[in-house]
Amino acid sequence: MLKQWKPAGWAMAAIAVTAAIGLAVPSAMAQRDPAYEAARSGGQIGEQPDGYLGFVSTPTPAVRDMVNDINIKRKAAYTSGAPAGSTIEQFAFITGCNLIAKTKAGEKYKGPDGRWLTRDAGPPVRAANCP
Repeated sequence: MLKQWKPAGWAMAAIAVTAAIGLAVPSAMAQRDPAYEAARSGGQIGEQPDGYLGFVSTPTPAVRDMVNDINIKRKAAYTSGAPAGSTIEQFAFITGCNLIAKTKAGEKYKGPDGRWLTRDAGPPVRAANCP
């Protein structure tokens, strides 16, 4: 279970994370290749609050390999980009909050209760401690 994370520099960390999203997960956002788009728009994969992509349904080997590759690159970005005073998991969580916020209508994401949800025209349901 994720603990509440609100250090004194919370606002600065949230700003830094938001600014670093493009840098922190370049492979995920840049990998909008046809296979990635098909898996995402087809509801096979979605964003999770932990900052990683997850499988909504049993993936094909190709989709599993693609998501594993993206998640490995995200982990490397979180490891190198975590601000001083925060853990990799905290940085990944904040990034996950922001990635869920950036999902498009029709895309899947995991809600705070662990259920897979489909984004509609409104804002996504996110954890209470998301910035």
